Amino acid sequence: MGRIHPAKNMSGDGESSVWTVWKKSSMAFQGTDGFSVYNDKGKLAFRLDNYSRKHKELVLMDGGGKPLLSLRPQILSIHDQWNGFKESEEDSKTRSKSNIFSIKRKSILHSTDEVEVFMTNGITPDFQVEGCFWKRNCKIRSKSGEIVAKTSRKKVNKSVILSDDVFSLEIRPGIDCELIMAFVVVLDRICQKPHATLMCS
Repeated sequence: MGRIHPAKNMSGDGESSVWTVWKKSSMAFQGTDGFSVYNDKGKLAFRLDNYSRKHKELVLMDGGGKPLLSLRPQILSIHDQWNGFKESEEDSKTRSKSNIFSIKRKSILHSTDEVEVFMTNGITPDFQVEGCFWKRNCKIRSKSGEIVAKTSRKKVNKSVILSDDVFSLEIRPGIDCELIMAFVVVLDRICQKPHATLMCS
């Protein structure tokens, strides 16, 4: 599979990391659903390979295929809640003890892509997502309101923009990149494209 290299951060401060997210599995055969994420050197950094959306659990891996985080939808959640678990060598039955975050829609109405993230045992959201995910125009803010990550359409040059299957993800320094990528994976599941097209600004 060919690689799509990310552009360098254009802010000039050299602080944020810029990743290229390709909504395509690293597996090279038809029918595979997933993500491939490349760093600024064009190296595969994260991957998610899923053969069917019917599979309830998703596993975010590093570029070499090592499991990092498991993502599971909450059963019967009107807010489309998903829960994130840290992967380990331990038996899968112990994962319920290692829940590290929950992510869900802010409202039961699916008119926007506003999402809240609660870290372990959190009462108030630690992160909030605003904007329109399917237009690749959303921001992730910390509890203090600081923008810690954002997505944008991938530009080859000033006049050529790639399809929305390929987009840029910019992450501020000091922020856990695998955690942000896990948020992006869940956003892809809970933010429905038909609604986003009609309702997002």
